[in-house]
Amino acid sequence: MAYVINDSCVSCGTCAGECPVNAISQGDGQYVIDADTCISCGTCAGVCPTGAINEG
Repeated sequence: MAYVINDSCVSCGTCAGECPVNAISQGDGQYVIDADTCISCGTCAGVCPTGAINEG
């Protein structure tokens, strides 16, 4: 199951830089994860400083 970014996102971009498949991009107001590209590795969740990323 793909990961999702919730409203706790502060748009720091740390997650996007760590994603091995480039599934994360800047959305309107916060970062978003493309569910079709996400491989559910959890790397993004592990580096998020606000805990804004969880399994969807």
